[in-house]
Amino acid sequence: MNCHVYLRNGIVYLPTMGKMDKGFYRGVEPVAVVPASNSEALRRALAETLARGNPTVPTLRRSEWPPPVLLKYAGVKNWSTFEHGMLLWDIKEDAGCFRIESNSKRSNGMWLEDPQETIKFAPGTSVDRVIDRMIAILQAAARKKP
Repeated sequence: MNCHVYLRNGIVYLPTMGKMDKGFYRGVEPVAVVPASNSEALRRALAETLARGNPTVPTLRRSEWPPPVLLKYAGVKNWSTFEHGMLLWDIKEDAGCFRIESNSKRSNGMWLEDPQETIKFAPGTSVDRVIDRMIAILQAAARKKP
């Protein structure tokens, strides 16, 4: 399971991550949009997004990809505008083991996980504990942003 968690201007964006062939993902509807300060709404949105998992979506050629689904929710016209001031985490689960990976933008323009900022949870950790930790991370990050 792969869930992308975006924070921009104090707002958390949680797209459903559809899985294409060969393990590639792209954001699709539904998308949850929640203020980082609203713990209960954030808890519900994270739980619902994680429960949806990664539905299978059609594999598209790169030229067929629609604009990122998040743009309309953020009210911006292009991805580079959305990226400005954005922070990104992934919540991943494999064989009952969760991890939260912080991502940073590299000089080549790609967003990649930072192994030093990865939080690995013990096998059997509940999704509720993972959600609580993600909320704490998001709220702390939102407080740091001007």
